[in-house]
Amino acid sequence: MFNGFSQETIDFMWKIRLNNEKHWFDENKDEFIRVFQNPMKALGSEVFDHMNQKYPKYDFKLKVSRIYRDARRVKDGRPYRDNMWFTIEKPSEEWTSTPVFWFELAIEGWSYGLGYYAAKAVTMAKLRARIDNATEKFENLITLLDNQSEFIPEGEEYNRKKKAPTEKTKSWYNYKNVSLIHRQENGEELYSGELKDRIISGYKFLMPFYDYFITLDSDPDPRTE
Repeated sequence: MFNGFSQETIDFMWKIRLNNEKHWFDENKDEFIRVFQNPMKALGSEVFDHMNQKYPKYDFKLKVSRIYRDARRVKDGRPYRDNMWFTIEKPSEEWTSTPVFWFELAIEGWSYGLGYYAAKAVTMAKLRARIDNATEKFENLITLLDNQSEFIPEGEEYNRKKKAPTEKTKSWYNYKNVSLIHRQENGEELYSGELKDRIISGYKFLMPFYDYFITLDSDPDPRTE
């Protein structure tokens, strides 16, 4: 059962940042499992169970990050992460280009939301085509963001701006990649089991966006029309 992270979790992230080598980690692996891995898995599992029960048609899968960095990308001699995350997503061969729900905990703070790790150019072209073809429908969707302060849209934008159909769709029309994200400093809420309820509530709010994004792949490629 998830009862919150602890100050020990934050302390361990600092320790691994300052002692990022195999001998130290092997000696402190039990602490890692107890204060970091186990609560992250518990949080992910409980959020996942709720999502799977409420939205069974998506056949969501849970993925919890490993503490070990990909050996192929370790060029700085630091084999371990000092952060962890989980994702809830539909199975895909290319998860980086599929919209996922996520939660991440790092030394600098925690975040959660919905978005792409690396959306394909064709996906964003399909988004622009949908905005062109059904502008009012998309504007109604993003209006959901107007009266809340939990999530903000973020994404790298094109240097050379594309001409959007309306002012309201301008930033979305120019995203190369996009996420709806909440960021917060580590504090009391992180140490409470109520964090799970906040994440579930946030994901529920984001479901209309997920429904919109997840169906983009089935649209025709507008670049070939």
